[in-house]
Amino acid sequence: MNRFALSVSSAIARVTESALGPCQTAVVRIGFSATWLLFLLREFPHRAELYGPSGPWSWDDAQQLIAVNHAFTALMWSDGRAWFEIVYVLAVLSSVLLLLGWRTRTMSVLFMIGVLSLQNRSVFMGDGGDNVLHLMSVYLVFTRCGQVWSLDARRARRAAGARARGERVADRMGPVLWSVLGFALVAVTAGGRFDGVDPTVPVIVWTVWVALGVWWVVGRRAKSAEPRILLDVVGNIVHNGALVVIMAEACLIYATAGWYKIQGSRWQDGTAVYYPLHLDYFSPWPALADLLSSSGIMVMLVTYGTVVVQVAFPFTLFNRRVKNVLLAVMMTEHTVIAVVLGLPFFSLAMIAADSVFLPTSFLRGLGERVARARARLLARGARVPLPGPRAPENPEPTHASSTV
Repeated sequence: MNRFALSVSSAIARVTESALGPCQTAVVRIGFSATWLLFLLREFPHRAELYGPSGPWSWDDAQQLIAVNHAFTALMWSDGRAWFEIVYVLAVLSSVLLLLGWRTRTMSVLFMIGVLSLQNRSVFMGDGGDNVLHLMSVYLVFTRCGQVWSLDARRARRAAGARARGERVADRMGPVLWSVLGFALVAVTAGGRFDGVDPTVPVIVWTVWVALGVWWVVGRRAKSAEPRILLDVVGNIVHNGALVVIMAEACLIYATAGWYKIQGSRWQDGTAVYYPLHLDYFSPWPALADLLSSSGIMVMLVTYGTVVVQVAFPFTLFNRRVKNVLLAVMMTEHTVIAVVLGLPFFSLAMIAADSVFLPTSFLRGLGERVARARARLLARGARVPLPGPRAPENPEPTHASSTV
């Protein structure tokens, strides 16, 4: 009984004392923000046709659908082209700042608003990758995804160093950003923009805004450490819970995909992979598709292998070595899908979701190698002299040189 109580207390301490998986959540943050950013930039010339007033899914059609499903989208606040451009640019900007890890908690909320606003505006434009991004943009709000590999982490290290030297550290940008967003949030709520939509997004936005304000006040005004410790424990619990949800979501995606494939006749006879390779929409490289589908044995192995990997992956989480092998296989498979079938953003979204299962040692080693490569590039750039004006071949002596 004492051993059981000790195990329970150790598990509780582990969940409450620290935010687990800092490297994994950072990679998920970077992966999904980069995926969404690249998609927005690629579709920038076609943005109005996809999500804006020039698209086949008109503003009136979207308004009728949202009246039924109550989905949140800021694009329904106005049907003007100027408002659409503002929302699109803000979606791009929030993706960049979340990728860099600047004010990650605030940027994760704005990132979620951008994703939901565009995707819910034109629901028929998405695919499986968009659905994954849709869900993960909500889950990221609850994580402490800026603990490593972010501008927030660098600012925290500098602040800690300044405090160690006895210097006073003041955060002016945080209160200004909080006040501006709070004013906008009050205006949106008072204007009835949240009326008729699912309350999930408004509740999340208001909760995060209030929590950030409480966190700042406690950090500045609390006379003892207990209130800060309590808030830190709550933040760790929320983060760890969201991390478990992200992992469960990834497992659910693969499990349902695998079991649904088992029920299909083409997957049962081992020919399912052959048909997408010969669809014009999924054949950016026809010669490569023909090469891969020329061997019946290869098609059968890939078809059955896909089903086996997807069904087995959730069960391999109990064995680290097998899990890592299947994880590498799935990431390789998504890379092949991105190239052969021309689905880069779907593959990037799935690889970002898979990254939550990557080993911490591998991620830390990868981060160290990236840091060393960056340091070498900076050092090499510092050694290269800047080009200056070329001296004439026979310069005329100046007054000073002739005097010398």
